[in-house]
Amino acid sequence: MNRAPASQTSHRIALLFNANKVYDREIIAGIGHYLRSTRVAWDLFLEEDFRCRLTGIERFEGDGIIADFDDPAVAEALQGCPLPVVAVGSSFEDAAQYPADLPYIATDNRKLVSLAWTHLIGAGLPHLAMYSLPVAQENLWAQERELAFQALARDEGVDAPVYRGLATSAPSWNQASEQLGVWLDALPKPVGVIAVTDARARQLLQACLMHGIAVPEQVAIIGIDNDPLTRTLTRIPLSSVIQGTEEMGKTAAHMLHQMLGGARFPGRRILVPPVGINVLESTRHEPLSSPHVMRARHFIRQYACQGIKTEQVADYVGVSRSSLEEYFRRELHCTVHQEILRHKLDAAKALLASRDAASAEVAIRCGFTSLQYMYAVFRRELGCTPREYQDSVTPTVAVTASAAAPSTHSAG
Repeated sequence: MNRAPASQTSHRIALLFNANKVYDREIIAGIGHYLRSTRVAWDLFLEEDFRCRLTGIERFEGDGIIADFDDPAVAEALQGCPLPVVAVGSSFEDAAQYPADLPYIATDNRKLVSLAWTHLIGAGLPHLAMYSLPVAQENLWAQERELAFQALARDEGVDAPVYRGLATSAPSWNQASEQLGVWLDALPKPVGVIAVTDARARQLLQACLMHGIAVPEQVAIIGIDNDPLTRTLTRIPLSSVIQGTEEMGKTAAHMLHQMLGGARFPGRRILVPPVGINVLESTRHEPLSSPHVMRARHFIRQYACQGIKTEQVADYVGVSRSSLEEYFRRELHCTVHQEILRHKLDAAKALLASRDAASAEVAIRCGFTSLQYMYAVFRRELGCTPREYQDSVTPTVAVTASAAAPSTHSAG
């Protein structure tokens, strides 16, 4: 039987997270990174499906716990727990919201929202709004992001509405989508909307598509989480704030490691700032004077990789091909075909950089008629082959960095 070296003490640690959320998954990943980078020997307890079930947790015969305190049921279940506990969750404006007797590692909501706000203002958007969640005990983190958003609006002296919408459920889905579309229609344009999560941002994108609202010319959208699964469900690539969740996991694991050695940190709070922004199409706002070009680009963003032609774009806009070409020459100094090709090329470059597909599959997925044609386009536009382009880039997302550093707050 393999055992830990004699110099190490093995500890049984419970991780109470719901890994169906990218936030929780990345915190768990951060814990894993800490374990791999040290000689710590932990026997980790997680449910086999990575869900958090609290039944019997009071009988856990372990040595410590790291838990998601954004779930009020978790916080309640661990009240009075005799084991060392490190809480992970949302930051709060009101210090009384933190557990007084536990160390707490928090995502910095004020900095998350401020980074998104600054990005949208920098994109030239004169109006801002937020799409949040209904008030509920399990949504306190969302309400904290609302407070941060409203504080920024007060500081800037602007009217920036917050819309909470309905909770996501099958019976209310049609009603929720319709009401969201009505709210979006009524907003002054152009407007930048911050969604409290990528899941809410995806709903915004869908509502814009259903109501014919151009993204990002009329409504620019940014989420929070940088969730890769959400990105696969949107036609228009979604910009998103990248939380410092892996750093939160590493910090929580390091703190628990110290507590297992006898250290105590009652009331210690560490706020972890965002990493930056993955800037994609949903916030690449360019003011346009022609509503025809705006509508055309909205259609092209959605369907460029499906082999659309100029005639189909003109039909969607409701003008003749020659008129649309004239609008494009005046506004963008290019043809409709060149704009379609630019989107296909950008999509191909992103896929090649991510190493998610071979060149032949990239050609198919990005709407090129053949691999040879894609090679010809790369040589003409970039002066290299797709393979040479792939070899020249690092497989990372396009991130606008946050210069903020973690901050530590102790209970007074």
